[in-house]
Amino acid sequence: MRNVKRMLIGIFVLFLILTILAFVLENQQSISLTFLGWAGPQLPVSLVVIMALLIGMVAGPILGLFLGRLSKVARKRLD
Repeated sequence: MRNVKRMLIGIFVLFLILTILAFVLENQQSISLTFLGWAGPQLPVSLVVIMALLIGMVAGPILGLFLGRLSKVARKRLD
């Protein structure tokens, strides 16, 4: 049973890597993002999307921790 689980995890990781590789290879067009008058450098679409994903993966848990602490303080004030 353990070998089947390892094989399924290996297949899933391989599929994930191939999907990411296909996404990066298909999105090589350069773009420049503009935000509040500031223009960023020319970067491939895939790099911009992956950077946004990684920033969101870091910012989400940090905001969750911050908001969780705020709600604990609010609950303590109500008690």
